[in-house]
Amino acid sequence: MKLCHVYYLVLLRLAWVATAYGPNQRAQKKGDIILGGLFPIHFGVTEKDQDLKSRPESTECVRYNFRGFRWLQAMIFAIEEINNSTTLLPNITLGYRIFDTCNTVSKALEATLSFVAQNKVDSLNLDEFCNCSEHIPSTIAVVGATGSGISTAVANLLGLFVVVPEVSYASSSRLLSNKNQFKSFLRTIPSDEHQATAMADIIEYFHWNWVGTIAADDGYGRPGIEKFREEAEERDICIDFYELISQYSDEEEIQEVVNSIKHSSVRVIVVFSSGPDLEPLIEEIVKQNITGRIWLASEAWASSSLIAKPEFFHVVGGTIGFALKAGHIPGFREFLEEVHPKSSLYDGFVEEFWEETFGCYLPDDTKSSGSMGPLNRDHKIKDQFGNITHVLRHPCTGEENITSVETPYLDYTHLRISYNVYLAVYSIAHALQDIYTCIPGKGIFTNGSCADIKKVEAWQVLKHLRHLNFTNNMGEQVDFDDFRDPIGNYTIINWHLSPEDGSVAFEEVGYYNVYANKGDRLYINESKVLWKGFSKEVPSSNCSDDCQPGTRKGIIEGEPTCCFECVECPDGEFSNETDASACAKCPLDSWSNENHTDCIKKQIEFLSWTEPFGIALALFAVLGIFMTSFVLGVFVKFRNTPIVKATNRELSYLLLFSLICCFSSSLIFIGEPKDWTCRLRQPAFGISFVLCISCILVKTNRVLLVFEAKIPTSLHRKWWGLNLQFLLVFLCTFVQIMTCVIWLYSAPPSSYNNYDLEDEIIFITCHEGSTMALGFLIGYTCLLAAICFFFAFKSRKLPENFNEAKFITFSMLIFFIVWISFIPAYVSTYGKFVSAVEIIAILASSFGLLGCIFFNKIYIILFKPSRNTIEEVRCSTAAHAFKVAARANLRRTNLPHKRSNSLVNSVVSTPSSLVSSNSYHEEGSSLKQKGCRQKVSFGTGAVTLSLSFEEPRRNAVANKNAKKRYSLEARNSDDSLMRHKAFLPLQHSEAGSDTSFKTANNNGSESQDSADETKQEFYHPEDHFSIPSTESRNFISSPIRGNAMNS
Repeated sequence: MKLCHVYYLVLLRLAWVATAYGPNQRAQKKGDIILGGLFPIHFGVTEKDQDLKSRPESTECVRYNFRGFRWLQAMIFAIEEINNSTTLLPNITLGYRIFDTCNTVSKALEATLSFVAQNKVDSLNLDEFCNCSEHIPSTIAVVGATGSGISTAVANLLGLFVVVPEVSYASSSRLLSNKNQFKSFLRTIPSDEHQATAMADIIEYFHWNWVGTIAADDGYGRPGIEKFREEAEERDICIDFYELISQYSDEEEIQEVVNSIKHSSVRVIVVFSSGPDLEPLIEEIVKQNITGRIWLASEAWASSSLIAKPEFFHVVGGTIGFALKAGHIPGFREFLEEVHPKSSLYDGFVEEFWEETFGCYLPDDTKSSGSMGPLNRDHKIKDQFGNITHVLRHPCTGEENITSVETPYLDYTHLRISYNVYLAVYSIAHALQDIYTCIPGKGIFTNGSCADIKKVEAWQVLKHLRHLNFTNNMGEQVDFDDFRDPIGNYTIINWHLSPEDGSVAFEEVGYYNVYANKGDRLYINESKVLWKGFSKEVPSSNCSDDCQPGTRKGIIEGEPTCCFECVECPDGEFSNETDASACAKCPLDSWSNENHTDCIKKQIEFLSWTEPFGIALALFAVLGIFMTSFVLGVFVKFRNTPIVKATNRELSYLLLFSLICCFSSSLIFIGEPKDWTCRLRQPAFGISFVLCISCILVKTNRVLLVFEAKIPTSLHRKWWGLNLQFLLVFLCTFVQIMTCVIWLYSAPPSSYNNYDLEDEIIFITCHEGSTMALGFLIGYTCLLAAICFFFAFKSRKLPENFNEAKFITFSMLIFFIVWISFIPAYVSTYGKFVSAVEIIAILASSFGLLGCIFFNKIYIILFKPSRNTIEEVRCSTAAHAFKVAARANLRRTNLPHKRSNSLVNSVVSTPSSLVSSNSYHEEGSSLKQKGCRQKVSFGTGAVTLSLSFEEPRRNAVANKNAKKRYSLEARNSDDSLMRHKAFLPLQHSEAGSDTSFKTANNNGSESQDSADETKQEFYHPEDHFSIPSTESRNFISSPIRGNAMNS
């Protein structure tokens, strides 16, 4: 019996302790269900040095918070409204226990322990042992706290012993969304996750990229600013400094932050902090008069009365802040105005509120009887550093009018946190209503069971809060997402100075819709924004000046990415926007303009018909065509003349036609290249030139074979007939034709636009398809030209005075010079000049061939017709025949050197044998003969050959008889009509004496005559004539005057 009595006394003592535990200052009212409340009625506590020389004293709360008291009143108002409701929790009374956290974790935990202890005592069921009238039921939910750091500590404590739901109205830290750590935490304020994103969006909206950051050193400021830094990095926003602050920071720490702001070039400062933590910093900034900054405020201080003071406005004026969406609470204003120390029996905070509002004090007797106390009292006001300020206060009368004093308590214009408190209470009430109206079998617990409203426990309320969904008094749907956070938006406010009373006004200038599409979330009415409190001009906050269009941002080594230099866009790239990160490349057919702000079409270039260079080349080509056509016309007109016949006129016609083709092929290279022109021009050029060179090669080789043959036979005539000559030309040309056919089939050339040669020009050129094929085409042409040059060079002295081979040699030299020069010029040029170089090479080589081979003949035909006679041609060939015979005689002579000398002396001493040139001409004239004199060089000597011929008769019979007569007279008579006198002066190479020689015997002479006649007949098939022999049967030695001899 005695043991039971002791146990009863222990439980009774525990119940009394639990009831009395907690801060003495509280607001408390009994009810069937108790709700806890945590509000910052004070901004902080005094700091004391705990040297432990005596028992540590409890810290004292200082600096009254009128807004905190209004939030407390919002909770009481909501509870009273619910208790008076007939539809929400009828017959159930809600009670409350509300404590002051003093905006500190220690005071908040002290109050929270009161809730935990009460719930532990209540779990002992003391009602079985006694009927305790002072027994208070368990706290089934807590409304609070304010700061995120405080709510974090409270949530951990509430979840440690019993799972009591905590519904916060102002804790927005994104860390509290971690439900694995904070299982019982819910809130009616959006998470800072979206607020940090909204801040970064505002900075990006105003094109700022150089900011500073300041954060409270707690669970609210650090996570918030960290999230902002992540968002800023994604948007290329650079942060110059990052500082942490606290309301308990010492002066040196505050001064370091101020110096960072003062010496930084940033003009926008992002602050994640509460008002109490930021206030010491702002006071120091005001003291040092640091102005010209734009402050971007988080919702915790965006409307704080501690910062929004008129005396701070020149520093913080124009602040852009985030505020929660304002709500409307019907009847709340009247409830606030009815607060009075006499009527608020359950609110232990009203008395201090009254004293702080009116600057008076309530005497003890006034609190009870309303009588006047002493007139004045010294009131001590302490700050957070423990500094005491003495203020003389008069006693309160109790008749003061609360509406006559301007305090944040009655600031009813924008109810944001107050509405969140109101919503938190109603959220708990609706969760209890769901329990109250639950139908067994349809509940949310095991087997559909329901909780008992009379014995409801905290964890059961938490379960229903997680499934809460109701409509508030504003018609809005209230629920919690997967993170137990509400779905909400922000209002953007701008700090103005009210013209009416000079106070700081919060002007709504926009909003941020969290759940709108990206890009449509932010709206700002810039016409309402006042920067720095008075300016309409948007300030700049950039590390570097904006890069104008045409430039891009260049990285400066060692500096943040926002500190850059403006680099001009390179050629071919452009930027048409300010602060371009990179220059965009122009399309292939375009190029950047001079300022690199846009792209313009590239100039298209090719060898045009209209440009001076193209016109000049075309004129030269046409001139070549006309000149060649003129030569061809002259040859056709004078086709029966000896010179035309002597040049093998059929091959000459073909040669002139090929030259016309060569000149014409150059015209294909002019004009815009098309696929068909690209495929035509190289084959046309190659085939034309091969045809031309083939004609020259056959002509040259024929001349060489004719004059080198000792005794031409009928086989020579047959082998070198006209048909065979054309066959050889065709075969040489056919090789080139097949090369072109294979080229066009396997890799046909085509036109293409070349964008790489020059930046601002598109060269339309021909892609040859196969460089090897082009090289073979030109190489084959040069090979034929080399063979032709070899034969021409070998026959350059055949015959002496009418030698076409000499001119062919010169033409081939010109051809090689042109095309050897063409190769490096072709490789080193580009664009339209490639075509121009090839045209020049074609024209130069064509003009060289035309001039060297034909101009001399045209000159003789047109201007020297006296030389266009058969005698001239015969004279040239006869001289060559004499030269061949003389060389043969020299090789066969075996006379000794002395005999030769005596022969010369005897010849010189015989005056009767001397024949002067005058007597020769006289004799030729008397016989009506024509003659010529040729100087022939051979060996180490030279001879002047004098020949005379009878003028050919007009008819064929006379020609035939004359031919026979010439042959007989040349052999048998010195008095024949056709005679020749040969003067063979020879000079000895050693002694310098005159020598003479005799030709071979009569038989040798006849053989030589026969050979010369055969050559002449073969070389001129149209006009057969004989060549006189170089000596008669009886050779007459003729002395030569010494002064007429040339060695």
